[in-house]
Amino acid sequence: MSGGFVPGTAAQCTAEVELSISCRNLIGKDILSKSDPMCVTYMKPFGESRWVEYHRTEHIKNTHDPDFTKKVHVMYRFEEQQPIKFDIYDIDSSSTNLADHDFLGSAYCTVGQIVSSGKVQLPLQSNASQPVGDHQSFVVITSEELSSCKDEVILEFSGHNLEKKTFLFFFGHLNPYLVFYKSTESGDFSAVFKTEVVHHTNKPHWRRFSIPVRQLCNGDYDRNIKVACYHSSSYGGDDSLVGECNVTLRTLSSGPSSNTKLQLIHPEKKRKPSYRNSGEIWLDNFETRKIYSFMDYIKGGTQLHCSIAIDFTASNGNPLAPESLHFIGPHPNMYEQAIQSVGTIIQDYDTDKLFPVLGFGARLPPDGRVSHEFFVNMNPTNPYCDRIAGVLAAYRDCIRQIQLSGPTNFAPVINHVARFANAYRDGSSYFILLILTDGVITDMPQTTQAIVDASCLPLSIIIVGIGNADFSAMETLDADTVALSAGGRRAVRDIVQFVPFNKFVHMGDPQTARLRLAREVLAEIPQQFIGYMKANNIIPKPPQENVVMLPPDPALTAIS
Repeated sequence: MSGGFVPGTAAQCTAEVELSISCRNLIGKDILSKSDPMCVTYMKPFGESRWVEYHRTEHIKNTHDPDFTKKVHVMYRFEEQQPIKFDIYDIDSSSTNLADHDFLGSAYCTVGQIVSSGKVQLPLQSNASQPVGDHQSFVVITSEELSSCKDEVILEFSGHNLEKKTFLFFFGHLNPYLVFYKSTESGDFSAVFKTEVVHHTNKPHWRRFSIPVRQLCNGDYDRNIKVACYHSSSYGGDDSLVGECNVTLRTLSSGPSSNTKLQLIHPEKKRKPSYRNSGEIWLDNFETRKIYSFMDYIKGGTQLHCSIAIDFTASNGNPLAPESLHFIGPHPNMYEQAIQSVGTIIQDYDTDKLFPVLGFGARLPPDGRVSHEFFVNMNPTNPYCDRIAGVLAAYRDCIRQIQLSGPTNFAPVINHVARFANAYRDGSSYFILLILTDGVITDMPQTTQAIVDASCLPLSIIIVGIGNADFSAMETLDADTVALSAGGRRAVRDIVQFVPFNKFVHMGDPQTARLRLAREVLAEIPQQFIGYMKANNIIPKPPQENVVMLPPDPALTAIS
């Protein structure tokens, strides 16, 4: 083996650390209301100087002092300096493009500084060295090592006789919601979950929710949990505290009883001799269940099936011209690079290594009819291509036989794969559709409907944008911030991931670009996979003990 690698020297994870993020005294950029802040976390890969986006919190409306419930999980390595950056934005729309929102400032440190201190307060800066004007804002980061507990709890609460607010309309009725806080090792409380707001009632019933035990109390059933009930202002003012209480998961685990009818106490009102409480919240349901990982299902025999759909519309350019996105030359074009990047990883989880490949937007021989759903290998009875090498061979052969046309319709290929996914809803199979396209969707209503219909199926859709077209519509389909809806129905879950290939083209080494593309494209698959299994109460089968003999991989052999 060439090179200087010494076995045993690769960096090992010292601990998995959870970072809780809050901000204080943020500046206001909106005229009629406070900011709607979100925090974006960046880290520098080992040995590199560039920042890479790592995590986004939820955005919280109308506050300058947010406590974010979405935590950052970091693999802390003692032997590495791990730079970390926190950018704060005021969210102005549903766009996932950060340039569309107001930048409020950055804060910098290392993971080691946070871990060694337990809690740090970082001044928010407009750039690497300057405070945000004369107004000093802060980011507060608290760290805690996570336990290995893999259980989650399902909780359901209702409110009773919540104290009315006489200054409100609707006869003093509230808009109540609950916030759950776990106590940290530093003695502070960190928000971990927020319920929905129930409007105009003093007797709310909040939806059942699930939360990992280690997120709620780090696996410690006797650790203090604070539950606070707030009234959500409808007129742009600050939310007001109704009352709060303290409980442990051990107490909640006893289920609905007199012990889990929790009195809400307002800290400022309890000094009054006549004060009793500001109402009660009752536990209506408690369940525990084990959290299963992506690998638990894979080891139990769940099969991944990847279908590939390729855009053959005329906007790609004449395939005979070198500037065409479909030009077949001495070097792989971007379609070929994307197929190889993503497909090479997915085929490791596919037993038969056979990929169905669909095309859309082309005129087919012999009569020149336009098709939005045809087999790229031109075999009308068998769409399967053997391994990624077979996919690339079929693609190159197809280019020579068809005529690029249009329009760019996604719905037919989505519905094609959804029909297969619908036949395997028992958890034995999970389907991935990789769509490679260069242009703007021309059947957006039908595509949105197809995605909403498929959101209840064992299916994920990856869209890779090829070229320099306007892909803003794809961000809508990605639905990271606003759930898709069509025909009066909302998507059951987010099943779409969009990535523009151009984001990686200018990274120098093509091999590095392909690896980074694959990493970003596939990042959401395990989470979407687990989301389907949990929603359908599917548990993995016991691990299979089959021994698989792997043939030599030429690509890996070349590295050694």
